[in-house]
Amino acid sequence: MRIRDLGVIDDAVVELAPGFTAVTGETGAGKTMVVTSLGLLLGGRADPGLVRNGSERAVVEGRLHLPPGSPVAARAVEAGAELDDGALLISRTVSAEGRSRAHVGGRSVPVGLLAELGEDLVAVHGQTDQQRLLRPARQRGALDRYAGESVAEPLARYREVYRRLREVSSTLEELTTRARERAQEADLLRFGLDEVAAAEPVAGEDEGLSAEAERLGHADALSSAATLAHAALAGDPADPEALDAGTLLAQSRRALDAVRHHDERLAALADRLNEVGYLLADVAGDLAGYADDLDADPVRLAAVEDRRAVLSQLLRKYGGPENSLAEVIAWAESGSARLSELDGDDDRIDELGARETELRGELAELAAEVSAARQAAAGRFAAAVSAELAELAMPHARVTFAISQVDDLSGIEIEGRTVAYGPHGVDEVEVLLAPHPGAQPRPIAKGASGGELSRVMLAVEVVFAGADPVPTYLFDEVDAGVGGKAAVEIGRRLAKLAESAQVVVVTHLPQVAAFADRHLVVEKTNDGTVTRSGVKVLTDEERVRELSRMLAGLEDSELGRAHAEELLAAARAPRHR
Repeated sequence: MRIRDLGVIDDAVVELAPGFTAVTGETGAGKTMVVTSLGLLLGGRADPGLVRNGSERAVVEGRLHLPPGSPVAARAVEAGAELDDGALLISRTVSAEGRSRAHVGGRSVPVGLLAELGEDLVAVHGQTDQQRLLRPARQRGALDRYAGESVAEPLARYREVYRRLREVSSTLEELTTRARERAQEADLLRFGLDEVAAAEPVAGEDEGLSAEAERLGHADALSSAATLAHAALAGDPADPEALDAGTLLAQSRRALDAVRHHDERLAALADRLNEVGYLLADVAGDLAGYADDLDADPVRLAAVEDRRAVLSQLLRKYGGPENSLAEVIAWAESGSARLSELDGDDDRIDELGARETELRGELAELAAEVSAARQAAAGRFAAAVSAELAELAMPHARVTFAISQVDDLSGIEIEGRTVAYGPHGVDEVEVLLAPHPGAQPRPIAKGASGGELSRVMLAVEVVFAGADPVPTYLFDEVDAGVGGKAAVEIGRRLAKLAESAQVVVVTHLPQVAAFADRHLVVEKTNDGTVTRSGVKVLTDEERVRELSRMLAGLEDSELGRAHAEELLAAARAPRHR
């Protein structure tokens, strides 16, 4: 990490080791700012009071090395971040006015994303921090991972059945809650289908009826026109003296026939008059037939109009964009299929209800199996943590797991009780602590002081080492209130945890710092105007001087140096056995 203008730190680089890194320094030198910086990178609250006096903003930048396939890397890339040769660059800026900005992989992101990534990156244990393992959901997850396959295998089967049950229940609920709507829809469909079936429409029928209505509505005018036209062409029987087209045409033909043999051109015109004569005779005959057939039938006209009204109503209700009877017929076909589907929902509800009951029974069996496996693992886990606490100056402390279920009438039945259930089973898991004999076990957040809580967390993490996917642990003042042999045991257990994860410890105890793979010291100087702090990686010689200072308060005390060298030798010896 690089820290600029944060608290007493002007500009410092913190180089953390892959294993165990200890951070020490005199009181007020800025050790807490190291923890605060990491908290900011993990989405912690931005306090403008942290900005160094006289500066516009504080900046914390971090470079995180992520293994291939890391879910953190996948989530960051999903948010638009770019990896730098497998590493993820994170930065957080806090202005003196209180504004806060976050960047991941070169992309500006909401601060909430940092917190999301931090959940899977670092477990922070400090006297004032919100402990990750204090949340019951995390405690249940920790127990499940510790239990291994004994819980993982039945829990995987449980989750599959749970998924199927949710799908069935969701469909059943939808069908049940929409029963009234479905009934209304079915009634409307039946009414419409009955209406269409009663009318028995034929595609194109409305167009034929429209033409017929037009003809019947003007029958008198049409008959009169046809009669007059026929008289003009073929003569009027009531007036034999009147000239007609047929008589005139016959006169024309006789005049031409008399002289046609004198000129071919005139002969051709005579032939054309013959053709006109035939055509005129046909038209005259058709007009006579049309006039005879045309009947002004008011009864038929009324029937046609009534039928058109029925079809018009169907078109208005069920016709589509083209307003055609073909669309009405198509609606009736699709409506009939939908009605069959709705009528079949009652049978489907019965089937789904039976399937739901079956799945709930199967889920209850698997939930009981998961609970039994958790109970067995909880005893082993609690015993191991209690044994660790005995070596951490808490010899009489006892850790237990409270595994319980919540009654819920809408839940599943297990051993005669109807209990709530979820994707992780039916169990509420909580770690309890009895710090001394006679004390009632209480949730660890309430049953331990700040220093005790950190030691409980350390014991849990040591027992849990290797199973938790979080790669980095930060302990702030985990050694508060202890010393002597207990301090040595804390250091030894931190070193053990560092064999499978990265461990960063802010400490004031030399017995703890001696076990570190890398020792950082926060140094403070005063130039009379501005306090500056730097974070320095100690060499072996510098480390002896720092441990001597922590032991005796004097860096160059011969006795302190000898004790410091002895501490380092003792810390390293078990690591090489």
